[in-house]
Amino acid sequence: MRPSTALRPKEPQNFKATAGIVVLFLVVYAGASYLTAWSPKRGWGLAFGFLATALFVFEMAYPWRRSRARPLRTAKNWIQAHVYLGALAFVAVLVHSDFTWPRGSLGWALLLLSFWTTASGLMGVFLQKWIPATLAESLRVEALYERIPDLVKGLMAEADALMAGTSDVLSRFYRSEARPMLEKVNPSWSYLLDVRGGRDRAVEPFRRISQFIDASEKQKVDDLIAIIIEKSELDAHFSLQGVLRRWLIWHVPPAALLMALLVVHIAGWMLF
Repeated sequence: MRPSTALRPKEPQNFKATAGIVVLFLVVYAGASYLTAWSPKRGWGLAFGFLATALFVFEMAYPWRRSRARPLRTAKNWIQAHVYLGALAFVAVLVHSDFTWPRGSLGWALLLLSFWTTASGLMGVFLQKWIPATLAESLRVEALYERIPDLVKGLMAEADALMAGTSDVLSRFYRSEARPMLEKVNPSWSYLLDVRGGRDRAVEPFRRISQFIDASEKQKVDDLIAIIIEKSELDAHFSLQGVLRRWLIWHVPPAALLMALLVVHIAGWMLF
């Protein structure tokens, strides 16, 4: 799947509605700023602050989507609301702050965490749409994340058996070039850029070695290339599935910290 395809919204009407609300936010901001000086502590500025807080509180209710008493009924509705209302919450933060840089450390922390939480959430949506489709379209091997290390061990045993009794040239090549690649899973960030690039680079030395061995062993080299290709595709699966599993670490803890600082921010406003 091309990245541009993954960027297309699944529910265009929700995207259009969100864009319309953003425009409404900006119109209200422009009109209120024209009539009186904007302040985050009163009037419309304060209202947008409360709106952003309410939306962030709703965002934190996302884990409850599996409960029986879920007002949005389906998981699809929950994820759509989670994504678009989260984006609106960040816009409300910007409007609340009068689109100016924060002055204190708490203000900076709130702004940066709001941006990070929103951006990481949108990145997660993109990855969840793009990675599974890319793996299915680009690779021949399918594998569960937990089983990949065992599958790699099986490939190494198969290669060892295949290379038993081969010529010195092929045997030395296998021990120095191929076997190290098969000993363990080799995840790499490069698979995010080109899911098949690692496979093409991995087999190139094996194609060259075919020029220096007897014709009787060329079939063994071809079989070894097939094993290396399968191993490379398992590496790609392990790398990209791992990204899907770990991106929540970059999203959920910052969101929890944001909510904690929001409580401090609101308490400070009420007291001072």
